[in-house]
Amino acid sequence: MEHEQPSLRSARVTGPIDASVTRPRFSVSTRSTWRRWRDRFFFVLFFASVAIGILGLAALVIDVMTDGLGALDFSFINSYPSRHAEESGIRAALFGTIWITVGTAAFAIPIGVGTAIFLEEFAPDHWSVRLVQLNIANLAGVPSIIYGILGLALFVQAFALGRSVLAGSLTMTLLVLPIVVIVSQEAIKAVPGEYRDAAFALGANRWQVVKTVVLPQAIPGIMSGIILALSRAVGEAAPMLMISSLVFLTFIPSSPGDRFTVLPVQIFNWVSLPQPGFQAVASAGIIVLLAVLLSLNSIAIWIRNRYQTRY
Repeated sequence: MEHEQPSLRSARVTGPIDASVTRPRFSVSTRSTWRRWRDRFFFVLFFASVAIGILGLAALVIDVMTDGLGALDFSFINSYPSRHAEESGIRAALFGTIWITVGTAAFAIPIGVGTAIFLEEFAPDHWSVRLVQLNIANLAGVPSIIYGILGLALFVQAFALGRSVLAGSLTMTLLVLPIVVIVSQEAIKAVPGEYRDAAFALGANRWQVVKTVVLPQAIPGIMSGIILALSRAVGEAAPMLMISSLVFLTFIPSSPGDRFTVLPVQIFNWVSLPQPGFQAVASAGIIVLLAVLLSLNSIAIWIRNRYQTRY
């Protein structure tokens, strides 16, 4: 004999009902008020964090401008370092920084972007590839002085390049290469897969897809990584103290094999001198360094915006 199962509608609840279970703990208006106050709290917290950072940076810039603008003139730009503050200039360090920056870009950009393209577009999904990517990410957090010691042992001594512009450029390439690789990989990953599928459907091979579809779309992100990398290369002093360690250089490098000095090393030396006149000279050097950084960033941003408009 078949028995019908009681439906949920016909089921009755027996026994007393706990009012604390059925009644909401907080009313709708109470929850809305709590959310509004929570949102305001975090807005104020994040705004205060940004304001503190901007105000601190503005205070540093104003202090540097106040101390250094009086010493900044054409004679300062066109003179070599001296033991007298009023005769000191930044010509050798400025041109040395330009040499190091250009050399670092010449090595780091093709190697870093090429590595990112290989890892994202051509390398198989294998444990060895994942191990390489993990090591690249770890290298991005290594202190810069370690790269200076590595460059001193490898390029200066083992390869017998001496304390030259080439050795400094290769050392800075090791320093910034993980940044270029990681940011370039993220830019390549951000290209939609549908673009690749459409190119393959039209008969393009993998290299044609990378060259005509992936790279043009990824160049704005890649340029952001290059901006970060070169900005760090220009502002690093610790590796250059190991490679160059020159502060009274009275000539401009004319080839990759010449000795050199850079702006951070020169500024560090001026700050460490006890004479009060060198503090103003150091501030003027900081202004020149900021100008170089802003110029490099402006060029990279122009290239990035141009490709964003085109594609």
